Amino acid sequence: MLGALYGDIAGSRFEFTGFNEYDFVMFLPSCHFTDDSLMTLAVAEALVVTRNDRNNYQKVLIRKMKEIAHKYPNVNWGTKFANWLFVQQYPVPINSYGNGSAMRISPVGWVCNTLEETIKLSKLTTEISHNHPEGLKGAEAVAVAIFMARTGSSKEDIKKKMIEYYPELKTMTINRLKQSGYGLDEAGNWVTCQGSVPQSICAFLESNSFEDAIRRAVSLGGDSDTQACMTGSIAEAYYGLSYADEDKVLEYLPDDLKSTYFAFDSIKLKRVIR
Repeated sequence: MLGALYGDIAGSRFEFTGFNEYDFVMFLPSCHFTDDSLMTLAVAEALVVTRNDRNNYQKVLIRKMKEIAHKYPNVNWGTKFANWLFVQQYPVPINSYGNGSAMRISPVGWVCNTLEETIKLSKLTTEISHNHPEGLKGAEAVAVAIFMARTGSSKEDIKKKMIEYYPELKTMTINRLKQSGYGLDEAGNWVTCQGSVPQSICAFLESNSFEDAIRRAVSLGGDSDTQACMTGSIAEAYYGLSYADEDKVLEYLPDDLKSTYFAFDSIKLKRVIR
């Protein structure tokens, strides 16, 4: 989960600015957490609260998502999702395929013991809002990639599995995406799961380190914070992060969000050290 927060904060100042360079200062005072970090932490808190009994997980998750959103209402929430969070007293699924489903899913990959459990918990986490098939698929792909990376799968095996979700990953490269003008689509396809999840996975698959993965994701342009959030969530599970990286991220979080982070850190499962 730390990798998701790292990517969100590092990419925050570039969102929809047209920036598409690889070399940049990773953290500046202008960086900040966004809705990506908030919803990731809401999922983490719900998993902590229900760690001994998942029967009420969805009800708890909805409550935690709404609670954290009401604490931080001014982070440019998407219109449909804002209505789900702030207007609907008893929110119902909105058939969304936005990438919000995949950017919040990373804690799931850290609490499951099997691939089957990961897929089941991903669906429970996602369908409360993003119940469109593409929204469900995007979140599941990221959760599965995290689980596989955390439990020691090779990049070759992770890619093979991801191609089952997104066949375009067979030939996708970051250079080809940038040459095609990715991130400049007036229709905003880069904020959908199908328009950003495979691209974010590609950034991880091409990377040679955690930092390299983040830089590749941000350099795509467009929805840079969410792309880096998704890429970072997988890259952390594969490469790991240091205590120094953790300290950098925590500098940007207020005390209540830090508390949620540490609570989840105390229950998450171990990753295979490569």
